[in-house]
Parts: sequence; structure tokens; C-alpha cells
Amino acid sequence: MTTEYAEEPSPEPLHEWRERGFTIADARQWIEDGFSINDAERWRKAGVYTAADARPWRTAGATPYTVDLWLRAGMTPRDAVRWRELGYPPEEAADRHLAGERPHPRGWLWRLLHRGEKPGDAFADEERSGSMRELLRAGIPAGQARAYVEAGWTGADAVEWAKRGIEAGQARVFGALGLSAREAERVLASGQDATSLMAEFWRAGVPIDEVAAWRAAGFTAEEAARMRAEGTDVEQAKVLRALADGDEP
Repeated sequence: MTTEYAEEPSPEPLHEWRERGFTIADARQWIEDGFSINDAERWRKAGVYTAADARPWRTAGATPYTVDLWLRAGMTPRDAVRWRELGYPPEEAADRHLAGERPHPRGWLWRLLHRGEKPGDAFADEERSGSMRELLRAGIPAGQARAYVEAGWTGADAVEWAKRGIEAGQARVFGALGLSAREAERVLASGQDATSLMAEFWRAGVPIDEVAAWRAAGFTAEEAARMRAEGTDVEQAKVLRALADGDEP
């Protein structure tokens, strides 16, 4: 534990935590780990919502003001410790972790060749930071949340897709085709992915803005193309889609 935290005042009485909106169970956890109310609120604002999660981050040397960088990279406290022990500053460690690298030592030649370089600014965007927090708050695992943020999703839009376990890139294509997260889940359950769905309707000559209506109503691309050729309007497919959508909660 760092000196900074050792000098923090003792936790306030339980009733003061309750007055600040903490549940009794949460307050007791924060108190047992030696956090003050202000510290606990700072950690929660940074995206670390329980004392059990804040404790290892604190041990890793993070503070409520620095942990956001690592959270947005999908790092764990253990990752942060390993990068730090190898001499990587937080910003660079986050960039490298996000790029898929794992902690590894680097020699004097690399340091010489890269002397004077500034760490990347991959995490300067506050909108992405907010999206990451929203996903984490919704219970989405950090790695999955990071993938959605990097794919350009905002937190609110991504939550339903992520909760259904749909990969971020797939979700982006399904969304572009006009399917909802629930409809996309049905497509995946049938053994088809977003790319093959798009290719199937494209080859059949069905306009892209009609794909969602036909597929969500249960028609294959071949069936949709045949019905269109026979004069069936996409509006009928939309009605069937609405009926199908109302069958499930």
C-alpha cells in the first residue's frame, strides 16, 4: 500500500455512508478496506464500483484519477503491475495492451532509438471514456467493453448488443443492415453471421434497406427475392416482422 493511502483519514461512521447513498453492505466493504467516503466516491466515479475491485487497483499503484486509462484499455490490475514493472508509462502500456501486445521487456537499444517520443494519445477522447464506463457499469467485461468502444459504439447503444454476447464487429454490420440486437441474436443462433447474411441478400438482389424487414420476418434471401418478383411489397414483411417481434419479450 502506498504512503498516499496510508495517510488517508480513517473511514467515517456507517451512518455517514448511508447519508451519502451507499448501501449498508457496500459501505461495510469500503470501510473494511480502509477507504474514506470521498475516496470511495472517486473510485466509483472512475468506473470502479466496489471495494473488492478498488483494492487490487490501489495495490497496483492506480488512483481514481489514473485508473480510467487502464480500464479503457481493458487491463486488469495484474496487467498494470506487469507493464509498470517493465518500465512502461501508463499511457504507453494502455496503448500497447489495446493493440494486443503482452508485457515484455525491452532493451537499451529500443530506449535509445525511441528516446524523446511522446506516449500515444489513444485514450484522450472523453466520449470513449464515458462509453467504457457505461458498459462496465452495465456489467460488461472489460475486454468486451473495450472492443465495442474501439469499434466506435457509444455506451448506451452498445449495452444491449454486448449483453447478448454479440461480437462488436458483427454488431456493427447487423446494425448497418437495420437489425436489432434481438434479431441479430436470432440470426446468429441459426448459424449465420452478419457478413454471410449481407452477402446472401446482396447476391439475391434485395436492396440493403429491405434486408432487416425480410430476414427478421423469417424469410431467406431467395424467398425474399421471389416474393418481390411476384409483387409482394416489403411493407408486408415489415408487418410480419412486427408480429414476430411482439411474440418475444
